[in-house]
Amino acid sequence: MKTYLKELDYVVPERQGVLNITTDVQECLKASGVQEGLCLVNSMNVTSGIFVNDDDADLHAKIFEWLNELAPHDPECRINPKNPEACFLDTHLKRILMGRDTVIAVVKGNLVLGTWEQILYFEFDGKRRKHVLVRIIGE
Repeated sequence: MKTYLKELDYVVPERQGVLNITTDVQECLKASGVQEGLCLVNSMNVTSGIFVNDDDADLHAKIFEWLNELAPHDPECRINPKNPEACFLDTHLKRILMGRDTVIAVVKGNLVLGTWEQILYFEFDGKRRKHVLVRIIGE
């Protein structure tokens, strides 16, 4: 069995945003040499998530609208006594809703994604470097 591990770094310049990371994950798969197996894509920060869906700006806007309705940002909240200026509660709740990872089948050296499916990195507290872990196992 082959295994492959790579950490990808991203910076979203706004507080919230979406990056299509499908090509980066496909490059990891190619480097791994795995032809049949599984690919885990995992956000390594509690204020971001991984999601597989259509890479459509209007859809992204609606998803953020929905998330912001369910977990609105409140700059006045005080949940961290060590840093009362920081409030990240909404970002943690959004991550719970979006999820931290996805697992994608690998068949004949390709990620098995639907016609419009892409691997998307959703950022809820951007403007700094964040990490995504790609772990591939198989033959």
